[in-house]
Amino acid sequence: MDREFSGTLGRIVDSGVVAVMRGAERDVVVEIAEALLAGGVTALELTADSEHVVENVTAVRDAVGDEAVVGTGTVYDAETARAVVDTGAEFVVSPTVEHDVIGACNDLGVTVAPGAFTPTEVRTAYQAGADAVKVFPAASAGPKHLSRIGGPMPEVPLMPTGGVDLDSAADYVRAGAVAVGVGSALVPDDLVAERDFDRITERAASFVNVVEGARE
Repeated sequence: MDREFSGTLGRIVDSGVVAVMRGAERDVVVEIAEALLAGGVTALELTADSEHVVENVTAVRDAVGDEAVVGTGTVYDAETARAVVDTGAEFVVSPTVEHDVIGACNDLGVTVAPGAFTPTEVRTAYQAGADAVKVFPAASAGPKHLSRIGGPMPEVPLMPTGGVDLDSAADYVRAGAVAVGVGSALVPDDLVAERDFDRITERAASFVNVVEGARE
């Protein structure tokens, strides 16, 4: 990777993988986070559609300390953005371009990555103040789509999310992704239900290895 990033975005890029912990329940969220961290994933995203997201962010931050950067995804409004930042979220992600969320995060000095799909949306988000842009849903068009967006906009850090799996992660990185967002392929519901945290750690390590290999 030719570019260097600092701060929270730099830590996300260093991780290479953003674990999207969608709907993680309070009784297992810390164990999931620790399992991911054991596998080398150091960027953790807890989604705001969880009933206890504020409490979950606090619990995970307390558990992982400085070993991982913890943020909140599926944020659609400035009020939610401020609430999760107040509780310790270090970055905020949206599925769409929400100008009030971008503005609130800029005011708070917190890294923000809105979701976009078309070149116009990506450019609009970046010009509005996004630190990175989540290309979503990535699997709908694949790595070539990401590459074609990044070609004329190399200044925009792109993080494909939505359908990224072990078979496609390397292709997204080679296409220009600074990191990949991974949800169910990394933290599947069945492993959570079985509390099989060792296998989640194994999946995390596999994704990290794939991303590192593609970067080399």
